Amino acid sequence: MTRVAVLTVTYNTGETIRPFLASIAAASTSPVAVVIADNGSADLDALRAIGESYGAVVVSSGGNRGYGGGIDAALGALDDVLPDVRPEFLLVTNPDVVLEPGSIDELVAAADRLPDGGSFGPRILDEQGETYPSARRLPSLRTGLGHAAFSRFWPANPWSQRYWSTTQVVEREAGWLSGACFLIRTDLFRQLGGFDESYFMYFEDVDLGQRVGLAGRANVYVPTAVVTHTGAHSTSSNRRRMEIEHHRSAYRFLSRKYRAWWLWPLRLVLRIGLAVRARWVTRK
Repeated sequence: MTRVAVLTVTYNTGETIRPFLASIAAASTSPVAVVIADNGSADLDALRAIGESYGAVVVSSGGNRGYGGGIDAALGALDDVLPDVRPEFLLVTNPDVVLEPGSIDELVAAADRLPDGGSFGPRILDEQGETYPSARRLPSLRTGLGHAAFSRFWPANPWSQRYWSTTQVVEREAGWLSGACFLIRTDLFRQLGGFDESYFMYFEDVDLGQRVGLAGRANVYVPTAVVTHTGAHSTSSNRRRMEIEHHRSAYRFLSRKYRAWWLWPLRLVLRIGLAVRARWVTRK
C-alpha cells in the first residue's frame, strides 16, 4: 500500500531536480508515488526523461499556474496517471529540497499519533545548515506591520521574532507551515479544495494553513523530520518580479482577513503601504 504521494512543481528546473529525486528513496521505508507537474518548461522532454529515471511521473499543468496551481494540477493528474494509488498523505514540496533519510517516515509517524493534526512540517535547513523559520504564526495587522517595517534592517525586532518563532525548534502547533515542504492528509487537502490559485506565488501556504485551522485541524511542526532547501532553483534572476508578487499576495491575504466593509480605510492604507514597500525593496 502506497501511503504517501510526493507532489512537486517545476518550471525550467532542468538538472537541478536530480538531488531531490535521488533523496526520496532513503526518506521513506515504504514505497511512495511521485508526480511532477510542469508549468510550461522549455525542456519538458528532458525533464520527463529525468523524472522517469527515478520512477516519477511527469505531467503538464497546462501552463504556468504558479506553485499552488501546479500542485493542484499534480493532484488532479494523480487519479489519471496512477489510478491504483490512493495515498493517505501528500508530501507537497519544492523541487530544490533534499529530503534527509527517514524524513517522510518521521512526518507519517507524527500524523499517525496525532489524529487531530491536518498538516505536518519538517525542520527546513538552508544551504548553510541554519534552521529556516518554516512554522509561523498567522500574520496579524500589528505583527505584520512591525515585521514589514523593521525585518530588513532589524531582524531581531520583537514583531519579526513573534512572527517567525525561530527559537522554538520543538514539536508544536503553528498557524501555518512553509509550502517548501509539508505533509498533509489527502482527504483534508481535497476537502479544502487544494491551494487557492489566486495566489500565483507566495502566501498560498499561509492561506492553506489558515483554512486547515478553520477546519478544526492543526498544523504541526515536526523538527525530527529534516530537509534541506538548497535554493538550486531559486528565483534570484527574477528577484524584482518575485518581490512585487510577494507584496501583492500579502495584500490579498490581509485584505481578505480584514474584509468588513467598514475596514476599507485600513485596506487602502495596506495597499498603499505594501506598494511603497515593494518599490523600496526592489529599487536596486
